[in-house]
Amino acid sequence: MDFGYDARTLDLRKQLLTFMEERVYPAEAVYAEQVEADVAHGRTWERVPVTADLKADARRRGLWNLFLTGKAAKAVSALDPSLLADPPLTNLQYAPLAEITGWSPALAPEALNCAAPDTGNMELLAEFGSPEQQERWLRPLLEGTIRSAFCMTEPDVASSDATNIATTINRDGHGYVVNGRKWWSSGAMSSDCQILIVMGVTAEAAEGHGRHSMILVPKDTPGVTVKRGMRVFGYTDGTHGGHAEVVFDHVKVPKENLIAGEGDGFAIAQARLGPGRIHHCMRQIGAAEHALELMCRRATSRTAFGKTLAERG
Repeated sequence: MDFGYDARTLDLRKQLLTFMEERVYPAEAVYAEQVEADVAHGRTWERVPVTADLKADARRRGLWNLFLTGKAAKAVSALDPSLLADPPLTNLQYAPLAEITGWSPALAPEALNCAAPDTGNMELLAEFGSPEQQERWLRPLLEGTIRSAFCMTEPDVASSDATNIATTINRDGHGYVVNGRKWWSSGAMSSDCQILIVMGVTAEAAEGHGRHSMILVPKDTPGVTVKRGMRVFGYTDGTHGGHAEVVFDHVKVPKENLIAGEGDGFAIAQARLGPGRIHHCMRQIGAAEHALELMCRRATSRTAFGKTLAERG
């Protein structure tokens, strides 16, 4: 397979690199100051003003929703073609752009409306959502006016085997009732998060991968409690809405909130996770490149006992 950049990729890389130099890198210090001020006032998960400024500029430049490819892009084009690249990119074209955004992971992905978990959630709604679900939730996500969360992993079972997921989504009259506890729910701490995509059991008697479904739960639904942001080695990930523990206690939602059909949860999950792996891996490559560059700068700029650190290599 030829992994070389085509003309369109080269042009978009040039535009994105310019945006990074002109807007993103200079905004990093402003972002840090605004986050620190929010935390000092107890607003740990607020979206800071500089992020909105960058999003508006990226959209004006046409650097918006670049992650949408394949079936998801076709569905979004039918909904509103102005909300994605024209023509949509392929994964091969988007991958090196995701790599560039990894150089500023706190700002660049969200500035382009290409940040997790919204990217996967938008793809999911584009491919499997009903027209009503797309208009209600997908459109504002594509516009970047709201954010979302993905609630799959649970603390009481070995969720590495997702067939263990035990949250229940039971029929109740003209709707469903959701009961369960999730954690590492990406995005749920964000002040802009308005919708949760929840995976749970709809068919207790079914076997294998046919027991689970996905359903849309507005964050402000009675019975939804976002308890806390999770920590790793004492640190939270406040960059893109954190990773929350979320409790669902007799949460009632209408039947129209079910995504696709009962038992389709695993098929939807696989379709969602595939492209995301490319996005994440390329951003991490970009982050590693940035770390290496910083190390090289330090090694060539610091002098000890008459020689640079690089010379003492």
